[in-house]
Order: sequence, then C-alpha cells, then structure tokens
Amino acid sequence: MIKEKQCIKPIAPYPAGKPIEEVKRELGLSKVVKLASNENPGGCSPKAREAMLAAVSESGLYPDGYAYDLRMALAAHYHLDADQFSFGTGSDGLIELICKAFLEAGDESVIPAPSFSLYEANVRAAGACPVIVPAGQDYQLSLSAMAAAVTERTKVLWLCNPNNPTGLMFSEKDQEELLSKVPDSVLVVLDEAYYEFACDCPEFPNSLALLSQRDNVVILRTFSKVYGLAGLRVGYAMAQPEIIRQMERVRAPFNVCRIAQKGAVAALEDQAFVRQTILQNHENREFLCRGFQKLGLPYLESKTNFVAVKIDKDSRAAYDALLKRGYIVKGGHALDMPGYLRVSIGTREECEGFLNALEEVLKEI
Repeated sequence: MIKEKQCIKPIAPYPAGKPIEEVKRELGLSKVVKLASNENPGGCSPKAREAMLAAVSESGLYPDGYAYDLRMALAAHYHLDADQFSFGTGSDGLIELICKAFLEAGDESVIPAPSFSLYEANVRAAGACPVIVPAGQDYQLSLSAMAAAVTERTKVLWLCNPNNPTGLMFSEKDQEELLSKVPDSVLVVLDEAYYEFACDCPEFPNSLALLSQRDNVVILRTFSKVYGLAGLRVGYAMAQPEIIRQMERVRAPFNVCRIAQKGAVAALEDQAFVRQTILQNHENREFLCRGFQKLGLPYLESKTNFVAVKIDKDSRAAYDALLKRGYIVKGGHALDMPGYLRVSIGTREECEGFLNALEEVLKEI
C-alpha cells in the first residue's frame, strides 16, 4: 500500500458547502437555496459575463501565464507596480503557494482560531507546525496573543480580516500594534477576501500602505466574493516584488484560465456593479439581523456578506433540519463554533424564507 506523507495525516478534507444539485438529488427537492459559501446572490457583472462568453472561442489556447491584462488593470486600480502581484486559483491557491514558497519542516506558523481552515491544512501539508491561537470568548481575534506566540521558529503568521467564519474585523490600531511586535523575518499574511464589504468602516486597516513600509507583508484578495466570480477561481496577492518573486518560483505556469482572466478584468472595470452589490448586501444583512433579533437569537456583528448566529442548539441537527427544508448553511460543528450557524447573505426573498425555516427548525429540534 502506498503511504501518505506523515504530515498530512491530521488533515481533514475541506468541508465545502453542499452543491445545490447534490441536495436536490439526495432529498428530492425542486427548490434549494444555498447560503453556505458566501457567494454573491446577484451573480457577476453583465460586463464580466460578456467578456467571458467572448473568450470561450479562445479556449483551445493556453492562458497568459503572466496574466498581463489583469496584472495591469489591478496595478492601475491600486496604484501599485506590476511586479507586486501574483495570481492564484482563488485565495485558496495563494495560501498553498505561500506555504510552498516559505515553509518547510521544522518551521512554525501562527494561526488564529476559529478562522479559515485552509491555513492549517496547507501549513501541515508543507511539513511545518501550526501554532493555533484561540480567539477570546467574544470570538474577536486576540492579536496580542498571536504576537506573543511568535518564536524564533516562526516563519508565517496568518490574519483574516474580516475574519471567516465570524465576520468580525480588527482595527488598524490593533494591526499596527501586532506588526510592531513581529520580527521582519516573519511573513505576515493579511487575508482580505471580504475587504470590499468592510473597507468603508473608518477603523478598517489601510493595509496597502504597508507595502511601501514593510518587506514582510502580503495581502490576499479575491474576485470570488463581491465580484461574483467564485466559479472561476481568481485570487491575487499584493506584496513587495521580492516576496512575489519567491511565490512565482513555485506557481503553476497557467494556473488562472483565460476565461477567468478576461472576466476578472471586466469585473474590475464595473465598479457600479460592486457598489450595488455592497448596498444590497448591507440592506439584506440588516434585514437578516432584525429577523434574528425577533427570534431572540444573538449574532456576531459581521462586516461581511455572512452572519454567524448563535442558536444555542445542536448546530448539526439545525443544519440537517434546514437542509430538509431546502436551505444550505454552514453549521458551527464544521467551523469550530459549536451552537452557531454561519449564514450567507442572499436576496431579500432568500433571507425571508430562511428566517421562516429557521423559526420552524428551532421549535422542532
């Protein structure tokens, strides 16, 4: 029998939200609403859709491995140099890329919990040792505790802001205090997948400014969330050119497909669609939270396109009961948040239907 690497034995497969088609097949349902994976309920920009359809005729060609058009569009958008970007199959691909480039056996990597599970999985796959730092009772990340967890063996420290799965953000002041305590030899990864939903908050960090001040920071962002291109898997990293060069050494040459690159460029140009998405998300998040209040359910003050709500019941049982009613959410049993459900912000109709289903479920279980 072929044996796996010892370092991957503790890794469990990522618990992705069930596909709508699978739930329909399994439960014989004709209508299923997915509120599990923080996708954009409005889909993507019509301009992005047109660009992708036009690119289908070029599917026989390999994509531009340098992603020139997308690189230049992002450089102009953020006022950065072209050599400050690297691209991946969503933020997931960039997390893997960072671990390949900077971690090896014997290294340590500081990770908050609960947070995005792929940090730990990729750290372990690289043969390094994850150092888990639990959040406080209010689920706010303890940045001071993370700084204290850094040792001479630490190579990478991960921060998700706003954090997934809690939706909570930390301030620029908190981030500055952490960075002042972390040695320059430690790479600090600022995962800002939900940046666009939170950047209007006065206290949200201006992380881009760090790129001209520090050599040990990399920022991750994605086209999967506010831009509605989750199915295309386009993420990007921003950092000093030397960090990018190291990541490029281990990047697969054609990792972002041609159609995805074209769609991302067009999506970036349609900022009116982005603004409308953010507005609708804010309105429907408020609607959902008012519904939780009416049900007497506490929830975390999310700055994202999802909300973690405390039901004080078995989250797996609630997840299963909601599934039977055609609503896919993420149960706290899969998120290191027992007694919680993480619910993506859908359309107004989807949010209303979910609240009705949740009220029934809470009476049932």
